[in-house]
Amino acid sequence: MKTKKKPKYNTFQNVGWMVKIAWENGKLVLLFCILTAALEVLLNLTQLYIAPEILAQVEQKVPMWKLLATIGVFTLALFMIQGFKEYIVQNTLFSRVDVRSAIIGKLARKSNMTSYPNTLDVNFTKLRDKAHLACDSNAHAAEHIWQTLTMLLKNIGGLIVYLTILSQIDTVLLLVVIATCIAGFLVSRYTNNWRYAHRDEEESYYQKKRYIRAKAESVELAKDIRIFGLQNWLNELLDNIHDLYLDFSLRCERVEMLADITEAVLTMARNGIAYVYLINMALKEGLSVSEFLLYFTAVTTFTVWVMGILQEMSTLHKESLDILRVREFLEYPEPFTFEKGEPIPASDSYGLKLENVSYRYPGAKADTIKGMNLTVRPGEKLAIVGLNGAGKTTLVKLLCGLLDPTEGKVLLNGKDIRDFNRRDYYDLFSAVFQEFSILDVTVAEEIAQSTVDIDYDRIADCIAKAGLSSAIEKLPAGLKTHVGREVYLDGVLFSGGQTQRLMLARALYKDGPILLLDEPTAALDPIAENDIYMKYSEMTQQKTSLFISHRLASTRFCDRIIFIADGGIKEEGTHDSLLALGGEYAKLFEVQSRYYQEGKEF
Repeated sequence: MKTKKKPKYNTFQNVGWMVKIAWENGKLVLLFCILTAALEVLLNLTQLYIAPEILAQVEQKVPMWKLLATIGVFTLALFMIQGFKEYIVQNTLFSRVDVRSAIIGKLARKSNMTSYPNTLDVNFTKLRDKAHLACDSNAHAAEHIWQTLTMLLKNIGGLIVYLTILSQIDTVLLLVVIATCIAGFLVSRYTNNWRYAHRDEEESYYQKKRYIRAKAESVELAKDIRIFGLQNWLNELLDNIHDLYLDFSLRCERVEMLADITEAVLTMARNGIAYVYLINMALKEGLSVSEFLLYFTAVTTFTVWVMGILQEMSTLHKESLDILRVREFLEYPEPFTFEKGEPIPASDSYGLKLENVSYRYPGAKADTIKGMNLTVRPGEKLAIVGLNGAGKTTLVKLLCGLLDPTEGKVLLNGKDIRDFNRRDYYDLFSAVFQEFSILDVTVAEEIAQSTVDIDYDRIADCIAKAGLSSAIEKLPAGLKTHVGREVYLDGVLFSGGQTQRLMLARALYKDGPILLLDEPTAALDPIAENDIYMKYSEMTQQKTSLFISHRLASTRFCDRIIFIADGGIKEEGTHDSLLALGGEYAKLFEVQSRYYQEGKEF
């Protein structure tokens, strides 16, 4: 039998954590919670005594001016209490948003700064999604918890006041009221828990619908949708998911209807018993009309306080579980060393070394890299070639510290990179990966990856080396032209080849001592690719460079070539020596070269 995992933190600990965040980012939230709860109790108490007090004065036949004065005092009190409460409610919203924004900032930092292997971990990504969902809007746990705590304080305060009032009547009636309240709460909790227990199912429908709508409206898929006629297919997918959601909603409504019927029966029973008891007191003990009204209203309202406490405690528990997801995500273990690691030693050049390195992706049945030994000398231009899936990109991720080997060591100038502050280690690398990110900012900001202190002369040099100068000169605002159209309507859309050049310019602008190029010319035509090759020596001056390519013609510009296959280094040497060897590199080069030989038959 599978045992249920005990939560790392309980409800009180999670509330305490939220109070700490509020104290650091929005202290007024705490004050407003207490004030709002106190005003709610005072408002309810004032409303409770209005009618009984007026009836009591009518029974006593007080002068009209005194009766009107009493009405005026109650009216003024209600007006002032309600007005002050609304003022606080309106102003507390900003503080609550500040607290939620602070948590969102923590989540964003964790997502962006976490160790790279965590981004490949399914458990991490699922927990990240749940943590962000807890902060998704005003109605979600990271902000709504303050409303829950306010209502809980209000109900506790109201319960204490009403217990004092009802202590003057029979305790049997009070126990009956409490018993029916608890019974109603249990039914209500069953309903709420049913929906809460199925929240992942409900969210999955929303998530799928959002995904299909986003893809149907995306610029990236616009061509495919029209060319392949995907409109009807996408509509069918959306309809199927919507039908499943409607079926889920019907099940929810059945459960909720049963709870509503039960609650109605319990309310009728509770009020009926209260009527009988109080009428009996009026007949036998001379209970006045005003006292009858006061006690009956107190009895029926007392149930609101009891139910309120039970329901808010249940809500608080659920919101605590959502807050728990936030805390678990923020505390997710980091396999890499960051601030506590050693600083990178100063050096004119850096060399890398792999000692018996193996790497296996989580869940994989075999190693992608197997017992590899490799030395990259300072200032060397190393080409890494091989067929698709040979492990070239994995090797580079190991060298630049995005992955740690499952066996063996990666050394920087003879020292294990696991001892260093990993963020400092990343600063050594300028990289162009196969997958890259484009933000909707200006061209200059895209290259500099900054909005301040941009060196435009340096940017001009980098785009010239990347072969992008002529394209930039044609833009309406030059380097200040916006990229993309999701944020700015005047943004430009670069072609695949231009985007790759832009990423190359970005890598050159960073000017790290180690240059890493993973298929940097895959989207370029042969002429543009040759242009990049001609500038390769200029780009890599005084740098250690790693060049990954499946086009073997590019490798002749490198000092050394390693041919990767089956997770290891099969061949190693210069372009000419490998051709002379007549091995797998030479065979692959011969196959590729046929496509560029005019009149050659295949």
